Amino acid sequence: MNDIATVTGTTTPDALGRTLMHEHLIIGYPGWESHTTEPGPTRDEMFAVCVDRIEEMKDAGFTAMLDPCPNDLGRDVTFMAEVAQRTRFQIVCATGLYKQAEGGMPYWHFRGQFGDPTNAMAELFEKELTEGIGETGIRAGIIKVATGPGEMTDHERHVFDAAAKASTAVGAPVTTHTDRGTVGDLQQQVLMEGGVPGNRIVIGHSCGTSDHDYHMKIARGGSYLGFDRFGLEPVHPDAERVRSLVALIEKGAGDRVVVSHDSVWCWRGSPFPDPAMAKALADLCQPLHFTNKVAPQLREAGVSEAQLDALTVDNPRRFFAGEALEVLV
Repeated sequence: MNDIATVTGTTTPDALGRTLMHEHLIIGYPGWESHTTEPGPTRDEMFAVCVDRIEEMKDAGFTAMLDPCPNDLGRDVTFMAEVAQRTRFQIVCATGLYKQAEGGMPYWHFRGQFGDPTNAMAELFEKELTEGIGETGIRAGIIKVATGPGEMTDHERHVFDAAAKASTAVGAPVTTHTDRGTVGDLQQQVLMEGGVPGNRIVIGHSCGTSDHDYHMKIARGGSYLGFDRFGLEPVHPDAERVRSLVALIEKGAGDRVVVSHDSVWCWRGSPFPDPAMAKALADLCQPLHFTNKVAPQLREAGVSEAQLDALTVDNPRRFFAGEALEVLV
């Protein structure tokens, strides 16, 4: 898979340009549709928000983004395509399944009563990568998988095994969700034991911890680390994320870090009981926060312009191209 599937066709690693590797146009937790008294914003309202956000990103020099919304979190690839067409912006979407606690586990649990669901999951991922999602003809460009804090459940292990099977079958990359900076090393181990090359894996939300040994273990294992929650101060302070990122760069691991914010631009339903909570989170977590707030701190810490460019240009390109990473000692 040298070409990269986007929601509006294919692109190449070299054509990606400046890329944010973990942002969300829309998220809808399973069950949102049951909250009929608070259905959330209309499609037109969400469209306007997403177009505005991408135009802001374009003005700042970004030309691509990954929206790794898995199948069971309100994913709408037709909506993504409409936004991409309007803005002439490259959006890569994902196939995959979310963590047990907040994803579509009940469906797969029911199916699992009649046999191991791993093969069915793998077949689903493969089809969405190679043929398209549903009847849309839109192909996913990556697999997204997730674990909760501190462990990988049996259900999540089925998903990871399926992801490894699909990835090795078609050569697709994998990106992950971790909670609180835990289990990323286990995620890496399971995927690599399943045949996925380390350099085809992004261990997402690695910036949820300041544990340098944890970061270096993943880096030495040959995978990318997602420092992709900048701005989410309630989860982990940005000052700690900056300190951890500088430490990785100083150890020569800057070539295997990608950055983003995990911002959610629109929510299906009303998952926050107080609308002010959603606004506060949105104000904290903007897709230009890294550019406007974090990059200056990195410069002050001695990070060069070339090292900064690697985080948003060179590293996403190398990741999607499947280029080999140097061995770290």
